Amino acid sequence: MEKITIPTEPIGSIPRPKELIIAQRNYRYGTMTYDRLCDYYTRAIQTTIQQFETTGSSVITDGEQTKPSFLTYPIFILFNEYYTFSADCFSLKFADGHQRLLPRLIKAPFRYALYAHTYIDIAKQMTQLPIKQAVITPSALSMVYPKATIRGYSHEQFLNDLTNECEKDIRLCLESGAYCVQLDFTEARFSLKIDPSGQLLKDFVQLNNQVLDRFTFQEQRRLGVHVCPGGDQDCYHSFEVDYLEVLPSLFKLHVSNFYLQITSETNRERIFLCIREHMKSWHRIFIGVINPIDPRVESAKEVCDQILEAVKYIPIEQLGTTDDCGFSPFDDDESTSRQMAFDKIQARIDGTHMAEKQLMMNR
Repeated sequence: MEKITIPTEPIGSIPRPKELIIAQRNYRYGTMTYDRLCDYYTRAIQTTIQQFETTGSSVITDGEQTKPSFLTYPIFILFNEYYTFSADCFSLKFADGHQRLLPRLIKAPFRYALYAHTYIDIAKQMTQLPIKQAVITPSALSMVYPKATIRGYSHEQFLNDLTNECEKDIRLCLESGAYCVQLDFTEARFSLKIDPSGQLLKDFVQLNNQVLDRFTFQEQRRLGVHVCPGGDQDCYHSFEVDYLEVLPSLFKLHVSNFYLQITSETNRERIFLCIREHMKSWHRIFIGVINPIDPRVESAKEVCDQILEAVKYIPIEQLGTTDDCGFSPFDDDESTSRQMAFDKIQARIDGTHMAEKQLMMNR
């Protein structure tokens, strides 16, 4: 009898060590050199990879230890020269009232200062395990220049530069040997708060597909998309938006892997029914079985039970498991400890193996 294997993968970010957060703060205040900060970065990446390996995870990330955030890493070092923060900036507003701002472009042309393959190049020197890399979507970055405000730089020119840079970011990750490249599409659910008609979400999907269509079908099999209601400082930015209004549009994206927040939903059956209706035969559905903002560590049995529920709707050969969201998508988020994050990851892995054994017995 053929063995049942359910792939399980992290989303990306892991809380940074306290000493790294302090070092970053000291660097910003001018009391630490960049070379010294890099020493802290290196140690954080090494420790994160070692802890991933200890869990038995077959696919890992670098924990995004050197990303300022999942959202701004390509343009972060250009902030002072190319961007400004003002009242009209795009803002992710969270349930507790705090905000995360995306700056506004004030100098053309739009360009990346850093590509995500650099994270892979460093991480693969420290591990033999497959490395997954998260990148930001073009739709998210499109909000730095929603309309033409720079003389001689049209919105069409901006979108062309944006799609070129996003394609390059993904392609360089593939060329660097990424096992999978995951597009973080947290603005999908949030877009329906801004525009309940759904037109903005359609525009976002169309823009993302303009980039994804530059890749072959075989390349798209190594691409995925992650969507969630946004987790930061133990709260969400768009949990109140009905998931069923998002999922049909999500499955129009030209990727093969879908990393979906599930476990925090109160009525999972209706979500699974929607997934079953819209998924294609070449899709892999990674269901979230861990809630990163829940202060309780899930048990392996709870994870197993969620998987057994999911296989009633999703074929086993198309099923995978993941976490609902990254554990620290912004570098200053200390709401979850590193130990808590890895305890939850361990529960996901153990629970997935438990489900594999149970499903084999059921056969």
